[in-house]
Amino acid sequence: MVYLDHNASTPTDPRVVEEMLPHLAQNFGNPSSIHSAGRAARAALDDARERFAAVLGARAHEIIFTSGGTEACNLAVLGIARAHAHRGRHIVTAATEHHAILHTCEHLAHNEGFEVTFLPVDRFGRIDPGMFDAALRKDTILATLMHANNETGTIHPIREIGALCRERGVFFHTDAVQSFGKEPLETGWVDAASFAAHKFYGPKGIGALWLRAGIALARSAHGGSHENSRRPGTENPAGAAGLAMAGELALAEMDATRERIAPMARRLADELPGAWPGAFRNGDPEHGLVNTVNFCFPGADGEALLIGLDLEGVAASSGSACMVGSLQASHVLLAMGVPGPLAACAVRFSLGRGTRDGDIAAAVDAVRRLHSRLTANP
Repeated sequence: MVYLDHNASTPTDPRVVEEMLPHLAQNFGNPSSIHSAGRAARAALDDARERFAAVLGARAHEIIFTSGGTEACNLAVLGIARAHAHRGRHIVTAATEHHAILHTCEHLAHNEGFEVTFLPVDRFGRIDPGMFDAALRKDTILATLMHANNETGTIHPIREIGALCRERGVFFHTDAVQSFGKEPLETGWVDAASFAAHKFYGPKGIGALWLRAGIALARSAHGGSHENSRRPGTENPAGAAGLAMAGELALAEMDATRERIAPMARRLADELPGAWPGAFRNGDPEHGLVNTVNFCFPGADGEALLIGLDLEGVAASSGSACMVGSLQASHVLLAMGVPGPLAACAVRFSLGRGTRDGDIAAAVDAVRRLHSRLTANP
């Protein structure tokens, strides 16, 4: 199989699996238990917290382990908004955010008396800092903006946005789920950031929220005093160890991986229009993840195209893997001004550590064959 869906999930690195095994087989105690097995599990959890904090240039007590990126985003938005509602009830975000952010903001607006400004983006999917600044108000308490878009790869100007928030006393959360390990994250410009291990060659079911020390966070779940009373539930030492190891490897190998992947992604983007006449790329050509290539294929049915690619042995995606089965045009592309019929025939190819030149050639050939078959039998 030619796997070009790394933005949905990456294969777990064997080095990460090796790191996790002792905590699955021998150190199986509950981290909250006071006996020796529990203390061993607690030590493993503390070690993982310190290691991942070091990767971010943060402090260990600023790391909150979660079940993944969606929970981390929910915890950040709900927790910060509720804890600081006495200061104001206005939130600023973008129309192209992941649904983990959009639906959480909609919940606060519809059920808890908050007001949310969903900012538009330009045709490349990028936020204009001037427009963002104009949206901030005296009662704005939180801004949340993803570092890089999971569908198009477009990177937002986090430093400029963070500086504006800092000047206005607005907490700034960034969804770094898709960008971590691919782009440097300057935590000095944000107050909170969300991560998911399975996006950077770690295990599924484990994520983290980094929250700057001193920022109050209201619970969004109840049941125990785990994670310094910020996220109840028995912790996952094996998953945390895997996340920490994956984070260390991602940081150490980021530059080399980018350098190797970038020319293959450029080749894919250059050759797809020749394989499918009229195909065009979505996203920012200057500010984007090097591994992400999103194209619209006019005249195609999006679902048929993905099924056809799968039958050709190529794994790709129509956009967010979290929206599988929705059969809806991408809200990201629609917000960028792509007409509905074209947004519905978009495919995202995302490269990773295991991608080779032969995979690119195979993907282009598959698209060429599908064009001949699908356009001949519409």
